[in-house]
Amino acid sequence: MDLLIRPARPDEAAELTELALRSKAHWGYDEAFLTRCRAELTLTPADVTARQVTVAERDGRVVGLAVLAGDPPELELDMLFVDPPAIGTGVGRVLFRHAAATARAAGARSLRIEADPGAVPFYRRVGAVPAGTSVSPSTGRELPLLRYNLSAGAD
Repeated sequence: MDLLIRPARPDEAAELTELALRSKAHWGYDEAFLTRCRAELTLTPADVTARQVTVAERDGRVVGLAVLAGDPPELELDMLFVDPPAIGTGVGRVLFRHAAATARAAGARSLRIEADPGAVPFYRRVGAVPAGTSVSPSTGRELPLLRYNLSAGAD
């Protein structure tokens, strides 16, 4: 697959925000919904510096991103987005495994995942289990909450 997984750079923040919005749009949301989500999906250069932001790069082009937040024992997979042309090519799975390994190395025992309903099948395939619901701060809708057990072994 020739993917490079690396830390994001602050100068990529605007590009990563647009990738997240394109990925969110993949689920068929209209422009009004995406506008409500924009603030929540925006990464600034300061965010990239302060947070654990990882990108997947193929042929010199960023095709996905993942963001971890929080502190052990449970970290949150705050963002995981794949550019629509790369969806279904394994980028999401590689980013997820990298995020899980990073969280495990930081001493976390689980990953909390507030998922878009369309992404739930992906998270279930990688081993996350339902753990309730939460409310989206940007849209007010109820979202599936999943949990991934990091002590279950290597990804």
